[in-house]
Amino acid sequence: MLFFSSPLEQFEIVPFFLPFGSSFIFDISFNNATLILALLFSFIYLLYSYTSVEYTDSNLELRKKTFFLIPQNYQTIFESVFKLILSMISDNISSREGVKFFPIVFAIFSYVLFLNLIGLIPYSFTLTSHIVVTFALALFIFIAINIICIKLHGLEFFSLFLPGGTSFVLALLLVPIEVISFVFKPISLSIRLFANMMAGHTLLKVIAGFA
Repeated sequence: MLFFSSPLEQFEIVPFFLPFGSSFIFDISFNNATLILALLFSFIYLLYSYTSVEYTDSNLELRKKTFFLIPQNYQTIFESVFKLILSMISDNISSREGVKFFPIVFAIFSYVLFLNLIGLIPYSFTLTSHIVVTFALALFIFIAINIICIKLHGLEFFSLFLPGGTSFVLALLLVPIEVISFVFKPISLSIRLFANMMAGHTLLKVIAGFA
């Protein structure tokens, strides 16, 4: 009798060990999701450290690395991703103040990109296929953006929910719609990423099982 594993088993979180023993009230076990995060942060740190700084042999001080005039393969990929994110920010934020947000946008892009790519490796774990990961990431970014916007623009931030020249009667209808769409935007984006990753990897598992 043949037993076929469920295509949803690849999303199961498997604990390896519990640092404080099994009687601890909270589950803080080191599992496959924690392992993927540790590997991801180590890989991103080593990758960007290698492509941005170097160690001198004389005094072991850090100094900026000058990229080669004729770029190598890793340099071409790094510059392409760098220019892509920078152009996206420049197109959406015309002022020079938008450049200040480049590090956080670039970090989020790298984080999500590598998490999705790691899931393509056989017998690995797709962390973005869990709604708790995508929603937590979207929620913290949503809160941070609102705090920054209120700090920069004050009460003018709330004019986002009321377009200019709108009549009072129409504002009674538009303001609730704009507020609801604004609040539910991080929820919809987190569900979209979670659903795409889970559905895609489930489909790949089913097709591989047929093969």
